[in-house]
Amino acid sequence: MKFRHLAIAATAVASLSGALLGSAHAQTKEQFFPVLVYRTGAYAPNGVPWANGYVDYLKLVNERGGINGVKVTFEECETGYATDRGVECYERLKGKGASVFQPLSTGITFALTEKAPNDKIPVITAGYGRSESADGSVFKWNFPLAGTYWVAADTIIQHIGKKEGGLDKLKGKKIALVYHDSPFGKESIPLAQERAKLIGFELQLLPVTAPGVEQKATWLQIRQSRPDYVMLWGWGVMNSTALKEAQATGYPREKMYGVWWAGSEPDVKDVGAGAKGYNAVMLQHGAEKQSAIVKEILDKLHAKGKGTGAKEEVGDVLYMRGVQSALYAVEGVRAAQERFGKGKVVTGEQVRWGLENLNLTQPKLDALGFKDVLRPLSTSCQDHMGSSWTRIHSWDGAKFVWASDWYQADEMIIKPMVKAAAAKYAAEKKLTPRTPADCQS
Repeated sequence: MKFRHLAIAATAVASLSGALLGSAHAQTKEQFFPVLVYRTGAYAPNGVPWANGYVDYLKLVNERGGINGVKVTFEECETGYATDRGVECYERLKGKGASVFQPLSTGITFALTEKAPNDKIPVITAGYGRSESADGSVFKWNFPLAGTYWVAADTIIQHIGKKEGGLDKLKGKKIALVYHDSPFGKESIPLAQERAKLIGFELQLLPVTAPGVEQKATWLQIRQSRPDYVMLWGWGVMNSTALKEAQATGYPREKMYGVWWAGSEPDVKDVGAGAKGYNAVMLQHGAEKQSAIVKEILDKLHAKGKGTGAKEEVGDVLYMRGVQSALYAVEGVRAAQERFGKGKVVTGEQVRWGLENLNLTQPKLDALGFKDVLRPLSTSCQDHMGSSWTRIHSWDGAKFVWASDWYQADEMIIKPMVKAAAAKYAAEKKLTPRTPADCQS
């Protein structure tokens, strides 16, 4: 009888403890954000500032009171920019209540594109990833928010054409594309080829083996062929190496145009004055040291010892890219809460709905601290990109300065390419594209 009473008592205690723990968990209200980073390896100089900006924005959200009162939690996982390690991070973190993944790698994006639909977790690829995933009718879980590599290539060519007096003036000219020989670099090729066919310029394709520290043969070809312009699709040490080789071979840096992953401080600081005149297209923002969002991060985090990384780098280009990426993830959660309940922890599937119904107006962005930094972004069931605006900035030998007004990618060229590539993917994977009517359900 004594044993029976002890067993009953133990069961009661266990039940009470479980209830208390469950109650405490429910009251915590934590929205979990996995953070895939590369703070080590060949790409660390560029990966670190992005990670710092991303994490600082999540911390700032908590300083502001969370997302409608829901606290943000996060965990970093080191990928080293390697696809296999990125997949390992995904598998390890997805079961912790992951809201959304941001791979920061086109290679990892390709891998997660196959996994996300089964796990019902959205994948944001702001400014990278699969260009055709802008088609939400096929890529339900991918969100290349604010721009793809086809947007970048198109607007660079628009800018070059404007400098020449019109796109028609590019006919007969030669443009070299120096690209990282990976899914990232190869993403730029279809658009460049399409523009070359339509306009009539010669496109020279020059792949560079990762990580890109050896480019002498590439720049020997450039010296021999003398292209009128060079587009640089690089990342990490490849970018500074390209600028040093251009300087050594006498290729004018003002004739070079990088993608937005080849236009930040780590790319030019070791070259200094030797990079003067170099240009890069920007995913809306540039270095934003004087912006309201940077001032708030410095005041609420770094001034109190809560910041991530060096205070001096807050507001640099890649730091701001991390902030921008985190903003989109947080606002996806906020949009989901508007439908599924303010103050609630939302699931990955609900966040996907939120990302598909983003409406970041200029007043909203201004209120969040992004005045004169970002333009409005609005997504839909069919459009998972939401915005295609860019600007060009140039290195003046000491800092980046704006060198153009806004450009918008030519939808007459890009939309048919996106539709064709998405349809091909759907056929290969035996997917039925969603119709607008499907999106109403």
